[in-house]
Amino acid sequence: MVNIRLPELERLAHEALKRQGVTDAAAAACARVLVQAEACGLETHGVSRIPMYCDMLQAGRIDPQAVPLLVESTLGGPAALVDACGGLAYDACDLAVAALTERALRDGVAFVGVRNSSHVGALGLHLEPLAASGLVALALSNSPAVMPFWGGRTPALGTNPVAAIFPRRQGKPLLVDLSMTTVARGHILLAAQRNEPIPEGWALDRHGLPTTDAHEALQGSLLPVGGAKGAMLALCFELLCSALTGASLSFEADAFFDPAGNAPRIGQAFIALSPERLAGQAVYFERVETMLARIAQDPEVRLPGARREALRAQALAQGVAVRDELLEKLHALARPPQANS
Repeated sequence: MVNIRLPELERLAHEALKRQGVTDAAAAACARVLVQAEACGLETHGVSRIPMYCDMLQAGRIDPQAVPLLVESTLGGPAALVDACGGLAYDACDLAVAALTERALRDGVAFVGVRNSSHVGALGLHLEPLAASGLVALALSNSPAVMPFWGGRTPALGTNPVAAIFPRRQGKPLLVDLSMTTVARGHILLAAQRNEPIPEGWALDRHGLPTTDAHEALQGSLLPVGGAKGAMLALCFELLCSALTGASLSFEADAFFDPAGNAPRIGQAFIALSPERLAGQAVYFERVETMLARIAQDPEVRLPGARREALRAQALAQGVAVRDELLEKLHALARPPQANS
């Protein structure tokens, strides 16, 4: 493991993407979120994704020169659509969040969808600017199919994560971020890269049998959190991300790590609400803090996001530890072509 400061890691991630022809804006947006995920201890959604993105870019699965577009409704109002145009998801999500913030502050509530997108990273990190503007917000994404619907065997739904953020009167906002599978697929991928086993109950192999082999799990399917209820929530999120935006359904998108796969063109959905336009900011803050104070009466309870923030504060001061082999890959990807000859 090598310790590296966050600005240097972000520069390295940015340069690796630029070497694949990615626009400066898209590379910067992607590098920023991945490094923040790394700082928060979310290794599966951090810079380990850069080699995967580079493989997708080299295979033509992601358009490096794509520039996201805001598709304005002729009717105006609080809803809008962003077309990622087959590029990386990160600058498209930045555009969506900016449009969402403007509409939610103006109208009290807003919805912005993203279509023709790709892997979105740690979904909750995209919501932090909304909380900074005093907005409550939700984010959803679909993803390549890894989960059968409850009672079935054929993968039809993705991990389909959901994140929610609630600003607080003081301190960091409350952030909830989870996938609809028992575990995020990134944990399986990381275990496969390290040739490590996975716990029972995470996945099934290609024959529909329980497995602890990460490689077999990647060829099989993941189990929904909460059984049938988790599968139904995943279906709801699927349709919000795809039916409302025109994005690909999960089963229409090939796995991100498949070099011969298609362009994912999946979707994201962002929803924001202004407390000021409802019960009012003072009432909102009082209700939130009263709830959290009740939860905190149990000393063993840790609020969602608390560990992430502690790790991020530490990473800002000390940097983060990156595996040697991953750092070598990033340096190789960031190296000018003549240096590779």
